[in-house]
Amino acid sequence: MNNESQVKTAASPANKNTAVKPGNDTGSLRSFFIDGLKDMFWAEKAIIPGLQKLQKLSTCEQLSDAFETHEQQTQKHIARLEKVFQMLGEKAEAKKCKAMEGILKEVDEMVEATPEYSATRDAIAIIAAQKVEHYEIASYGGLVALGHTLGLSQVANMLQKTLDEEEQTDLNLTDIAESHINFEAEQETEPETAAAS
Repeated sequence: MNNESQVKTAASPANKNTAVKPGNDTGSLRSFFIDGLKDMFWAEKAIIPGLQKLQKLSTCEQLSDAFETHEQQTQKHIARLEKVFQMLGEKAEAKKCKAMEGILKEVDEMVEATPEYSATRDAIAIIAAQKVEHYEIASYGGLVALGHTLGLSQVANMLQKTLDEEEQTDLNLTDIAESHINFEAEQETEPETAAAS
């Protein structure tokens, strides 16, 4: 508890001069935390064009709406990260997230490998989007934990809001897939299976 209050005091605006400056704490937990925020700042920005593309490709209105809602949420996540950087006395900088870059490339490949205007494409789009969500959930979960460890409770609470929204999006996509899209996609492959046998 004592340690927590000391970290808060050092990072508070009133003691900005005593706060650890970028570049002076390489290898520290706080440095890793800031790097993680920069990764997610890049990742959130990179996700937006993908969500816009998935909206256009979706044949199911419910799915298209879900992607649109998450695009709007992602804009809020970016703004929230900007606020977090401000609270930490750090410049809001994006650092290329190689993991997200790879996932987004795979998302494109997965979707392009499916027939246009099909439930199969919708089903694969959901799986692809959930790969993105799961990476975000893991990343934000770790950042929330580190925020609490560093005594940055307000920052951790802000990141928790984003984590909660990412988890809800994942659940919503699962509900859409299981309510009808996966079944419709399975039916699309039935004639080919029958013809092959």
